[in-house]
Amino acid sequence: MKCLLARAHQDVLVRLSWSNVLLGFDFDGTLAPLVARPDRAALRPSTRRLMRRVAELYPCVVISGRGVSDVGRRLEGIPLRAIVGNHGLEPLRATDGVRRKVQRWKARLAPRIAEFQGVEIEDKTYSLALHFRRSRRKTETLRGIGRVLRDLREVRTIGGKQVVNVVPADAPHKGAALEHVRDRLGCDSALFLGDDVTDEDVFALEHPGLVGVRVGAARHSQASYCVTRQRDVDVLLERLIELRNETNETRRRRRPTESRGRLRHR
Repeated sequence: MKCLLARAHQDVLVRLSWSNVLLGFDFDGTLAPLVARPDRAALRPSTRRLMRRVAELYPCVVISGRGVSDVGRRLEGIPLRAIVGNHGLEPLRATDGVRRKVQRWKARLAPRIAEFQGVEIEDKTYSLALHFRRSRRKTETLRGIGRVLRDLREVRTIGGKQVVNVVPADAPHKGAALEHVRDRLGCDSALFLGDDVTDEDVFALEHPGLVGVRVGAARHSQASYCVTRQRDVDVLLERLIELRNETNETRRRRRPTESRGRLRHR
């Protein structure tokens, strides 16, 4: 996996700065540092400032496992083109039928999950997340969660960093969500930045215009590039801003020359 911020790969970002590119971001572990309490996740002030500027220069979307309203509150004031929640399901497939199904799952899971110390069920309306970060016996707990989930039908489970996500089996994933937004906005390329298993659905897309970037190198990932750590996201955002500003300035300088050339031709 190649470090996108290395000098040897700067041409990738330069090329994107000239293109009609969509920038996509995961939230937890990507824009915001991972925290022990998911409800306390927040952008650093520096990241918020940079994201606001990036979203003014590029069309941007955040695709998260969180619900849309949850992410929206945490990104208030940033002019995003779209927010997609619940791992790609919300808002396109966020129906009352799905909501009722998830509530039935929760009712069945709650008494059995209570047997495992340190496990919490997060209800995201259209999906569930079983957090076991506080468990003292994580390997044993994860096996137990797997046994419980096998009793549910028509579900898809997505692993993560000390979490197991439960979504409807036929729900669209993050990759499908990115393609939908890209097509709707008419973008011909995309860069997506993520850090977890659920983001692999984006990295696995077979699209020549996609640049997949993982936060933290990993041999198993299908992302072509990485940034070393979560704090490096700010460095990437700064570089994207610099390159877009340079591109826009170059275009402005060319316009008078091109206009004079058209006048002489006439």
